[in-house]
Amino acid sequence: MGLIETSMTDVLKIENLHVAVEDKPILTGVNLTIRRGETHALMGPNGSGKSTLGYAIMGHPKYEVTGGAIWLNDENVLEMEADERARVGLFMAFQRPMSIPGVKLADFLRHATTNVRNPERKEGEELIPMREFRQEMKTKMKQLHMDLDFARRYVNDGFSGGEMKRAEILQLAMLQPKFAILDETDSGLDADAVRLASQSIAEIGGAEMGLLIITHHDKLLEHNPPDFAHVMLGGRIVETGGVELAKELHSHGYDRIRKAYPEAAEIEQEMNEEETQVAG
Repeated sequence: MGLIETSMTDVLKIENLHVAVEDKPILTGVNLTIRRGETHALMGPNGSGKSTLGYAIMGHPKYEVTGGAIWLNDENVLEMEADERARVGLFMAFQRPMSIPGVKLADFLRHATTNVRNPERKEGEELIPMREFRQEMKTKMKQLHMDLDFARRYVNDGFSGGEMKRAEILQLAMLQPKFAILDETDSGLDADAVRLASQSIAEIGGAEMGLLIITHHDKLLEHNPPDFAHVMLGGRIVETGGVELAKELHSHGYDRIRKAYPEAAEIEQEMNEEETQVAG
């Protein structure tokens, strides 16, 4: 059973995307094009909408798309259910993945990998042969410097923050999507763990995936230098550059960005004030 049929011309295109959560606008017109084989870094202050973009792409029901479009080649992503988006080659590594007590990571991966590689499979139909799957999983875990006992544990149940992130990277390695969104995979990790994650993502992705790396830091980009770095402010991407822009943001923060884009900065301030009022 082979991998998803792919073309190096695969394109994920987001056009004027508007998204609301509980009727509160979060994204206010995002435009972004990612080609397979490219690495994009998405940076911005907390609350700027970075994670919201990832959830909207993947079809989280809490995030209501109120305008715009998402295309994977000529397919309308917004017409797909979340599982269908995974089957056509979209993936998201969550910042805070949920636990699934009672479901072993290996069993979870075997079902997910089978469904992604055989998108037409119906529930109850044959899975990837166990011997074939186990050998591939062992190879990937060895590549990621993971103990094989890890796969026998329940999905994220009792995992440390670092273990959760490594489990997400193992999923990425097994599913081999066309496009992967990594939502602050470096959060909660020490420097050595971030470096290992960065190396692992580079080995797994390479030219075979389009990567959207959401991050506040530059360490995750150490082995994944972005072809494009984007700054999100006030619910939209206000500036795009290369790896130097990512380094500037890490070193100097967002003061220059806020001064250069006062309208977006004003929206950001209004959104933060609303959050403060709700919290209060």
